[in-house]
Amino acid sequence: MSTRKTVVGQLDLFAALTAAYAAAPDGALENSALYAAVLRADNFRLRTADIPVPIGQAGALRSPLRRQLRWYQQTLKKLRVLEHVPGERGVWRLTERVSEGLHRTAPHVKLVAFSTTLGVAIWGRCQEVFADLDEPVALCLTSPPYPLRRARAYGGPTAAAYEDFVCVALEPIVRTLIPGGSVVLNVSNDIFEPGRPSRELYLERLVLALHDRLGLSLMDRIPWVNPSKPPAPTHWACVKRVQLTTAYEPVYWFTNDPARVRADNRRVLEAHTPRHQALMAAGGERRTTVYGDGTCRLRPGSFGQSTAGRIPRNVITRGHTCRDTKTYRQAAQALGLPSNSAVQPTALPDFFIRFLTEAGDLVIDPFGGSCKTAVAAERLGRRWLISEQIKEYLRGSAELFRGCAGLAISEQSVR
Repeated sequence: MSTRKTVVGQLDLFAALTAAYAAAPDGALENSALYAAVLRADNFRLRTADIPVPIGQAGALRSPLRRQLRWYQQTLKKLRVLEHVPGERGVWRLTERVSEGLHRTAPHVKLVAFSTTLGVAIWGRCQEVFADLDEPVALCLTSPPYPLRRARAYGGPTAAAYEDFVCVALEPIVRTLIPGGSVVLNVSNDIFEPGRPSRELYLERLVLALHDRLGLSLMDRIPWVNPSKPPAPTHWACVKRVQLTTAYEPVYWFTNDPARVRADNRRVLEAHTPRHQALMAAGGERRTTVYGDGTCRLRPGSFGQSTAGRIPRNVITRGHTCRDTKTYRQAAQALGLPSNSAVQPTALPDFFIRFLTEAGDLVIDPFGGSCKTAVAAERLGRRWLISEQIKEYLRGSAELFRGCAGLAISEQSVR
């Protein structure tokens, strides 16, 4: 897989250094511990580079590896990725964290968290992970952080900044879409104007921005109806009684070329109802009728042809919990890691991947979260590439790939 080769090739000494800090408690390391952590990678090239050689006019014996690591420390300091711990000699730390127990990747850091034969999960910022992607993408399927009034532990943009946030994240990806490739976004409808029961219009602004700025055409708005969704908005529906409780989230489907869109509903056919099966077995309708002011006509034999299944409606009904979610949360708990609170059932990405891609296509997710897009792609034989900023989410999600061909979990992603 050329995508995997391209990304894995970025794991050089520069990345090994930042990974060592990321794996350390509080993101801080004393220099001797840093050298030991880098060498524990059991990389022959690095061990060879640690052998002292004469350096400078005096010919003093020095380790080229340690000199290079110190140079990288200074470089990362200028990039504001590392900072010296005040009052601690030879101790440096990563500069950025999020909520308690979560580690967000620093700028310019892109590390492989885990991989399989089909795909790669990168701990890094999506704009940087996908900036140099030269692999044709068939589908970008993702759920960006929602602009909640009280952001979740991993943070998120405001409603006012949302269109810029999403467009910046998707711009490098849209450039690599194959003709007729798709972008599918799961977003929230439950964003309200401050102090008012009226909904924010950020979704309307987002749709227009994706069309005007990125040249994407809107194929459909597909409600994801979630029967197990908690009653919300609590204040406006349950206290003030001026709103209805929400039962769905919007899923927007875009393409860069509607004339060549690579969708095929035959890949997602559903089973016929018992009534329709009986109708086909009987040879179809026996009556003649016209309704809808002549727009619809029934003749003897209508619907009598046997077909492989029925075309799905553009409404998806799934609960938000599934076996994979339970496995993920149990694995995260067993590893002593916090789990992602915003999860979707694997059935949701499974549907769109079957509908919009073919075996061997590349599916990507710039906001990987609990990696459900990658799980569905792996099981369907699609190549995949995801990015996620929170290290703990990736490490817990890696357990969903146990038994997959070629699974490799980087030691850099272990706490």
